[in-house]
Parts: sequence; C-alpha cells; structure tokens
Amino acid sequence: MPSLPALRAPSASVPRMLGPDLEAAIGYARAEKAPGTRRAYQADHRLFVAWCEAKGVSPTLPVAAETVAAFLAAEAQAGKRPSTLGRRLAAIRYFHKLAGFPTPTDAEAVKATLRGIRRTVGSAKVRKAPALADDIKAMVAASPDSLRGKRDRALVLLGFAGAFRRSELVALDVADRRTA
Repeated sequence: MPSLPALRAPSASVPRMLGPDLEAAIGYARAEKAPGTRRAYQADHRLFVAWCEAKGVSPTLPVAAETVAAFLAAEAQAGKRPSTLGRRLAAIRYFHKLAGFPTPTDAEAVKATLRGIRRTVGSAKVRKAPALADDIKAMVAASPDSLRGKRDRALVLLGFAGAFRRSELVALDVADRRTA
C-alpha cells in the first residue's frame, strides 16, 4: 500500500545541507491531511485492493479507469452511498498522485459511472431550512444570562445579521474585528 505522504527521509543524493529543511518539509507534508482523512484513505485503499484481489485484477498502481468504474458499480450495488464512493475515489486519486501516476479517476468512464450512480440512487443533498427572524428571537431568548450565553447570543445575532455560514462563524478570530 502506498504510504502517506510521498516525501521520504533524505537519501544519499540529497545534499547534506538540505537535511534539516527536508525533515521539516516531511513534517509539513504529513500535516497536509488530517489524521482521520489519512485513516479513511488507507481504509478505502485496503477495500479497493481487497476487491481487486477478489476479482483477480492487479491492484498495482496505476490501475485502469475501467477497474475503478467497476469497483464503483460493485460498491453501489452493495449499498454504499454516493458520498462514500466519492471519498473512495478521492483516496484512489490521492494514492495515484502520490506515486506520480496519472489518475484514472479523471477518466470520463469513471465520472460517468459516478454520475449514473448518483442519478440512479439519488443523492440530492437535503437542504436545511434557514433560521428565520422568529427562530433567531427564540434562540436568543433561550440563551442563559451567563458569559457563555452572551457569547452564544452574539454569535447567533452576528451570524444572522451577516448571513454567515457556520464555517465562517467558526473561522472568526478576535483579530478579524474592526474598530470604528
């Protein structure tokens, strides 16, 4: 199985002076993906390899686009959700890129297979209803009169007034505020 990430310890061909900087680069490269993402990609890759071996197909990189498309179809028939299949594709893509191979996930056959699965299975995202003014008033009224409650009220009101997404609210920092 390919390792995460692709950078390795300095070899004899790397000038000695690059050693500390290359070690730092390896650390940064390892931080590229969250630990949970790395575990998920490793698990997805193991599933793909096991499927290939069960079908008598070589899992050695690079794999053919047809193999990836057939894997997606088998996973869909096993009841896997399109979002899971998307992550499995991301893992296959990532391992190909790490190994320096063109990725079979960019092939139209693979993309068409995934689109067909989404259309057949139906994976339209369920959109949440927006919080309306009455909802906001109820949230603010329900907040306790503590420091935490004041913080929560401020976030709810700021988020509503600015039409911020949850991720935008979470990303706010004290340094982001402007003084008038």
